Amino acid sequence: MKKIIPAAFLLAALNQVAAQAGELTLFSRPDFGGHDVSLRGAVTDLNQRDFNDRASSAVVRAGTWEVCEHADFGGRCMILERGEYPTLRRFDNLISSARELDRGNRGGRDRDDGNRGHGHGHGNDNGRGNDNDYGRRGDAVMLFEHARFEGRQVGVHNDVRTLRDFDFNDVVSSIVINDGRWEFCNDADYGGQCITYGPGRYPVIDMNDRISSLRRVR
Repeated sequence: MKKIIPAAFLLAALNQVAAQAGELTLFSRPDFGGHDVSLRGAVTDLNQRDFNDRASSAVVRAGTWEVCEHADFGGRCMILERGEYPTLRRFDNLISSARELDRGNRGGRDRDDGNRGHGHGHGNDNGRGNDNDYGRRGDAVMLFEHARFEGRQVGVHNDVRTLRDFDFNDVVSSIVINDGRWEFCNDADYGGQCITYGPGRYPVIDMNDRISSLRRVR
């Protein structure tokens, strides 16, 4: 005899799956104005949604998302956590692809400061560790705006002559290095005082809010 599953049970299960799925909405104008498009899965080319290089603001309703300036997640990328982004600053009208990131067993993120999402870091905050639940595929270095892996985030996989290109100059307070040894300098073009870090998690760095450029040295 076939088992009959109540419709109410199926509906509840579907709602649970939907609640767990990520959702990113992009808007064509700042402050969530103009046309919009909602994404619930990876989009390798926003031309498919007639929204290439059109996003000027965003809302992340669920999940953690990576948005990139080229198709297939190429070029510069930025990570958006749950929250509202009334402007996209240096990514304004530049986003061509987007995907939700899998952060494994990372804890919840629920603060909205009125301008961007915010994440709470986990792990060994007393020093360096090898476990890392922040890195995305291809990112050798993750830069964080605040200590202990909080605030805005930028992923880097190539040398950066100036963090002004990422709107991230002199704001880095913590770092995760997934691969290689990197030199961080307090002036553009790798000038001024520099310090080198190897793979690990650095919840507090010596050059707090003073990093302007970085490059891989090994």
